[in-house]
Amino acid sequence: MRSNYKKIGDFIRLIDERNLGLKVTNLTGLSISKEFIRSVANTIGTDMENYKIIRTNQFACSTMQVRRDKKMPVALYRNDEPAILSPAYPVFEISDPTVLLPDYLMMWFTRSEFDREACFYAIGGVRGSLEWEDFCNMTLSVPHPDKQKEIVKEYHSILKRIDLNTQLIRKLEETALSLYKHWFVNFEFPDENGNPYKSSGGEMVDSELGEIPKGWAVGTVKGFCVDMKSGGTPSRDILNYWDCNDYPWLKTGEIKNNVIIATEEFISKEGLKESSAKILPIDTVLMSMYGVNAGDVAILKIESTTNQACCGMICADKNQSAFLYFHLLLNQEFISSQAIGGAQENLSKDFIEKIPILLPAFELMKRTELGTIIETKEMLTREISSLNKISKLLLSKLATMED
Repeated sequence: MRSNYKKIGDFIRLIDERNLGLKVTNLTGLSISKEFIRSVANTIGTDMENYKIIRTNQFACSTMQVRRDKKMPVALYRNDEPAILSPAYPVFEISDPTVLLPDYLMMWFTRSEFDREACFYAIGGVRGSLEWEDFCNMTLSVPHPDKQKEIVKEYHSILKRIDLNTQLIRKLEETALSLYKHWFVNFEFPDENGNPYKSSGGEMVDSELGEIPKGWAVGTVKGFCVDMKSGGTPSRDILNYWDCNDYPWLKTGEIKNNVIIATEEFISKEGLKESSAKILPIDTVLMSMYGVNAGDVAILKIESTTNQACCGMICADKNQSAFLYFHLLLNQEFISSQAIGGAQENLSKDFIEKIPILLPAFELMKRTELGTIIETKEMLTREISSLNKISKLLLSKLATMED
C-alpha cells in the first residue's frame, strides 16, 4: 500500500438514525448512476418509522448486487432538508471532514477503478453482494486537504460546464420546437411583408390534414426523403467482423432525441460486406423502431452504420434534415403509441415511410435556421463529450495524487 493510501473504514462511521415520530416525509431512493432519485417504491403498509434518515454530507450505498451490476451505487446527499430511505441502505458519514472532504470521497467513489475493485470483492453467488467489512478495507489515496480542495474545485467546474451545456441544449430544443410549431403548425411564418401569415389573412386551402397555406402540399416521410435505409448486425460469432474500428455501428439505445457524434461499437470492412448494414451519411435522421425506444429520433453527425432496429432517413440537405427531425420530435408521442407487437413492440419501416408531413417551400425551411440550431446542439454535445473525457482523466489521476 502506498504511504498516502488509507483504508476507507479509517475515515467513516455508520449512521443509523431512524424516522421516529415520522418527522421526515421526503422519501428518496438511490440509483445505479450514483445519484439520489425520487423513490417509486410502494410504501403502502410500510412502517416508515423504521426508515433511515439521511442528512447533508452523509452517504448512502447499496452493497447488494454489486457484481451483477458491475457498479456499487453510492451517493453523497447534498440537500439541506433531510430525507428518508430504505433501511436496507447503509448510511455513513466522514468522521473528520477536515481530514477527508466529502466531495473528494465522492469523487473517489465515482471512479471506474473503484467499481472494478468493488466487483472483485463482491461475493454471494448470482447477486454478488459486497460485505461491509470488505468495503471498509478498500483503500483510497488521501492527499493533504488543501490538495483535495483544489482537485474538487477543478472537478466541479467541469461538471458545472457540462450541466450548463446540457441546459443550453434543452433550451435550444424547446426554442426550435416552439419555432417549428409557430411556423409549420400555426402557419404564422413571416409573409412577404414580415407579418404572421395566417393571422394577417394569408390564403389557406383545404387538404387531408385540414387547412394549409396556399402553395403547400401534404406528403409522406418517404416522399420527403432522398432515400430510406435500415441497418444490420454482422455475426457476433465471427471475430474479425468486430475486431477493428473501421465503421461506427449504432444501436437503438443510443438514439435518444440527440445528435450522434460517436458510437459505442464498431464493425470491420468484412462485417459491413457480409451483413445488411449500410453506411449512412452525415445529417441522416434516425428513428428507433423496436422496444422501449421505439419512436426516439436522432441526427447523425458522423458517417455510421446501424443495427436493423434503426430506420435511416436521408434528406437533401441539413435544413431538410432538421425540418424532418423536429417534425418527428413534435409528433413523437403519437408515433411511439403506434408501436405494436408481442414481446417487443415495434414500428415498421412501412409505417415510418407513410407518416404524413407538410411540404412548405424549401426556402422557408432554410429561413427558420433549424439547421443552425442542430449545428449548435452538435457543438455543445461535442464539448460535453470532451469535458466528460477530461473529468474521467481527472478521476483516474486521483490514484497518483501526492501531498
